Amino acid sequence: MSRKLEGQAPRTRLPARSVDTHMHLYAPQYPQLTPGPLIPPDCPGIDEYRRLQRWLGLEQVVIVQANAYRDDNRCILEALDAFGAQARGVAVVTPDTPVSELASMHQRGVRGARIMQLPGGAVGLEHLLAVNARIREFGWHCIVQFDGREMLDHVALLAQLDNPFIIDHIGKFLGPVTPQDPEFQALLKLMDKGNCYVKIAACYESSHSGGPDYADTAALSRALIAHAPERVLWASNWPHVSQSVEGAPDDAVLLDTVCGWMPDTATLERIFVHNPRDLYDFS
Repeated sequence: MSRKLEGQAPRTRLPARSVDTHMHLYAPQYPQLTPGPLIPPDCPGIDEYRRLQRWLGLEQVVIVQANAYRDDNRCILEALDAFGAQARGVAVVTPDTPVSELASMHQRGVRGARIMQLPGGAVGLEHLLAVNARIREFGWHCIVQFDGREMLDHVALLAQLDNPFIIDHIGKFLGPVTPQDPEFQALLKLMDKGNCYVKIAACYESSHSGGPDYADTAALSRALIAHAPERVLWASNWPHVSQSVEGAPDDAVLLDTVCGWMPDTATLERIFVHNPRDLYDFS
């Protein structure tokens, strides 16, 4: 989970209206659903995240359904009600989710559906096209996460989407990959279609070189930014539940590190403000 807010604030001064496009919230009144990953017993909630927002200079947020809750979206819907117009949500949707339920979630701020092809995921790639067909009339998109080493196995499926979609976590290459490798080049070609976004988040989860620089995932991120900055998003992945308390990144240091991968302030503003505000329908 995330560290407490202590030490120095980030050196980077984020532009007004900056958006965190991927974080998770948990609440004790909503039970763990097996076989999802365990909810940390002391996981921070809405008040802690609001303090993080102020500390980092963020204004708006996209709350992503945690795998631990499977297809029970009540926690994110309650959080969306609390945040109001400053938040959007990504829910778990199945091919059988009623249209009336989707309409209700849209009214409360949901704008995306999570597809997770890793252990603990509630809805996998085998349902991608059916879920996408279910949500597209609402102007939603799918966010997709899988082991990027399987990219060549999935590009034909992903290429069938003609509305926006997001590849999570820098492609989530769980083995060492360079920008020249065919799996990463396939990701760049997906971006060339014009509807594929990639989220720069959780660099620590797939880095083999490690912090504080994360040189391997930094190289991939720089290549994504250079290739198509108009389709890159940033996210905190707070509260870093994949990491122990001792191993969780310092959010301020991590923000400064990631912002150092961007060539200029115009690109930073595009990634933190304009791209997410357009995609997530922030007025």
